Amino acid sequence: MKRLAIILVSTSLSLSAAPLTYPETRTEDVTDTYHGVEVKDPYRWLEDDRSDETAAWVKSQNAVTQSYLDTIPKRKDIHSRLTELWNYERYGLPSKKGDRYFYSKNNGLQNQSVLYTTQDLSDPGKILLDPNTLSEDGTVALKSTSISNNGKFMAYGISRAGSDWVEWKVRDIGTGKDLSDHIEWSKFSGASWASDDSGFYYGRFDQPKKGDEFTATNEHKKIYFHKLGDPQNKDTLVYKRDDQPKWGLGAFVTDDGDYLMIYVTQGTSPKNGFFYKNLKTADSSFVELLKDFDASYNYVTNVGSIAYFMTDLDAPKGRLISIDLENPDRANWKEVIPESEDTLEDVNHTGGQFFVTYMKDAKSIVQRHDMDGKLMSQIALPGLGSAGGFGGKADSTETFYYYTSFNTPTTLYHYDIPSNKSTIFKKPKLAYDPEQFESKQIFVTSKDGTKVPSFIVHKKGLKLDGSNPTLLYGYGGFNVNLTPSFSTIRIQWMEMGGVFVLSNLRGGSEYGEEWHQAGMLHNKQNVFDDFISTAEWLIENKYTSREKLAISGGSNGGLLVGACMTQRPDLFGAALPAVGVLDMLRFHKFTIGWAWVAEYGSSEDKDIFPLLRKYSPYHNLKAGTEYPPTMVTTGDHDDRVVPAHSFKFAAALQAAHKKDSANPVLIRIETDAGHGAGTPTSKRIDYAADVHAFLYKTLEMKN
Repeated sequence: MKRLAIILVSTSLSLSAAPLTYPETRTEDVTDTYHGVEVKDPYRWLEDDRSDETAAWVKSQNAVTQSYLDTIPKRKDIHSRLTELWNYERYGLPSKKGDRYFYSKNNGLQNQSVLYTTQDLSDPGKILLDPNTLSEDGTVALKSTSISNNGKFMAYGISRAGSDWVEWKVRDIGTGKDLSDHIEWSKFSGASWASDDSGFYYGRFDQPKKGDEFTATNEHKKIYFHKLGDPQNKDTLVYKRDDQPKWGLGAFVTDDGDYLMIYVTQGTSPKNGFFYKNLKTADSSFVELLKDFDASYNYVTNVGSIAYFMTDLDAPKGRLISIDLENPDRANWKEVIPESEDTLEDVNHTGGQFFVTYMKDAKSIVQRHDMDGKLMSQIALPGLGSAGGFGGKADSTETFYYYTSFNTPTTLYHYDIPSNKSTIFKKPKLAYDPEQFESKQIFVTSKDGTKVPSFIVHKKGLKLDGSNPTLLYGYGGFNVNLTPSFSTIRIQWMEMGGVFVLSNLRGGSEYGEEWHQAGMLHNKQNVFDDFISTAEWLIENKYTSREKLAISGGSNGGLLVGACMTQRPDLFGAALPAVGVLDMLRFHKFTIGWAWVAEYGSSEDKDIFPLLRKYSPYHNLKAGTEYPPTMVTTGDHDDRVVPAHSFKFAAALQAAHKKDSANPVLIRIETDAGHGAGTPTSKRIDYAADVHAFLYKTLEMKN
């Protein structure tokens, strides 16, 4: 791509403003040696989230950030409008067990959605569980639920302050009362009921040492069976692998109750295994059905001994195959739905047929296929957006799905299987006019010639004069796709005159496993090049200018922002790295970070260490550089990407930043919050208001 001369010149955005004074952050003489190369880590002490010194640093940094945000009068209006937009009734997809339906509902500004149950969907139903009553500030979230086959009991998992740790409890659905059951130290696990509803299977780790709950590595996961009424110390160990401490294990019982399936992962690699145990035979042992870790295998259903799996084996964009568990030799595998030119995203077996969801240039297409794989029909969607759902049992006569787009809030549909007809089940009503916005898809040529798609959304009548404040968002990793979806935060941004851009970078799953692999390990720089090329395209095509362009991303997307702002500090008007992986040499030493080695590689590998060091945001800040206005954000209870990443990066950024620059480089640390899931509505609104107020000032917005 042609480089513009204008973006090679670094200028301050707010020449009239005085530079901020940041808290003093001490350094220490810490040096690690990687394969003969010495690397300094002067802010290592900030990794200790239990120390009084770290707590004092957090308090002082938040004080500076808050004082800066308090100088922005527009924040009050932004917060008020976000609250107004957020205040709409929304539902989760209903599911059915026994003779009851279960669904979540939020009246609008409730911190956590409430779980309801009913026997008739035309009836409002009754509250089964209200997480808002579990804490005063809404920081206890309902993480997961599992209804027993007879519809009498519900296992439910809660998390506190945004942590990934889950506590499991059991509620009697008839009485609404909890039983005595209480399970701790579960993480990355559901609960799956035995066919006789005597108890459920779940995964857990050993209890960490006191004080290490949010930083200790999570290894040696085990599968247990919990019998209703028993204390946790009586739970039966079902499966463990002492020889494979880093295997991830997930267990579930098939719908017919005949098999216990074990889903086996190696870190975050999409290549996984599947083992099973025949529950029809007493004392049967586990069979290692898929043990080569040669592809992705996602279980869909089984009919007797015939099990159906989505896989990318010999099909990078995915296909559906069947395996006879009683005759599992690969020579006997059958292809049910072959690979398509579009990317296979999901397959559900409901009502005796397959509901198959594809992505076509990151937009949803849904088809119905019979059990032999023959195409029956395509389900008509309202537009170019994202759809999902279609769950249910083999004998179901109905299912539910959702549809959403950039200007269409998530709408739920009831689908009658025999008649092949969809009707709206719940459609939200918001205080805005969706017709004032428009979206388009563009394809940008990246540095190596690859075409990379992005969606551009804005108010109608946009003038391409380079003056539009623009927020470019991306992720680019872990086989995760970004598709059109509705967000009140984006609506408020566009009402202020902002342009929103969603970029489908390599590393995601938008075009299958080849697209993913093109943005991982040794190819990670492709992701940053894609993002930078998209930014340059937006400037060249006069959607925005360097001074008006902000970049945003969270988690792996926080790495994306950190890498791009350190590689091209001249290109952006603002940067928002959220809960980011920012120290690429030590990420694997905390909680579940070791699992990401499959995606990133490790500094312990002498071949990939130079690549990690070359783009690691923390290690590539250069003294005296004028960095764009930046607000790093994290949560003090983030035990997915520990906040030390953000702490160390922010400290190093403030130290390296050009001393006379008026560009603020801040960190906002949310208390009693984690990686994002389960965050109360009130905190989400506060966060969005702070981010948009920051952009309003630093991008010199007018509306």
